[in-house]
Amino acid sequence: MKRSLSTAELSLFSYEILGLVGDGGAGAHDLLRMARSGRMLDWAGESQYYVEPKRLARLGYLTARKEPGKTRERTVYRLTERGRDALREYARTPATFVPFKSDLLLRLLIADLVGDELTRAAVTAIRAELAELHAQLDASADRARLLPHRERYLLLVVEFLNGLLDLHRDWVDTVERTLAEAPPKPASRHAE
Repeated sequence: MKRSLSTAELSLFSYEILGLVGDGGAGAHDLLRMARSGRMLDWAGESQYYVEPKRLARLGYLTARKEPGKTRERTVYRLTERGRDALREYARTPATFVPFKSDLLLRLLIADLVGDELTRAAVTAIRAELAELHAQLDASADRARLLPHRERYLLLVVEFLNGLLDLHRDWVDTVERTLAEAPPKPASRHAE
């Protein structure tokens, strides 16, 4: 009898791990390295890249096998049929907009409390980081070309992330321009 898949036991991060393991298999350190190389997608704590594959193996979504490593033995995870079934089941569900955290948006939330000058300086300082992230995405596109079976999908991800960076850059320009202007005078609370 086939076990039914429990979406309650699989989180968005679980699916990320299953996808990163992919056809070739991967160790926990490999998973962390892959996530870090795409820095914009590295949203879990480092320890989770070691804990989650173990959990998925216990649940039967991955197998775990010890293999020699560079300096010591390492555990390599591979997708099981149950893991593939879980990915197929997940792929059948409609995509949803997942809430996200944004340091830039938080800066605007507190702008009236700390002032325009501090906010403008902090927000515009991100430009160098955005340029660095664009360069990392160029490198990710080059690496994607080394994986012909995944290239088109990885390049779509890179295109999306480049667009997200462009959106941030444009938004930073807007914030800088807006906060350089004198703030509007508050409307009187009492009509005369």
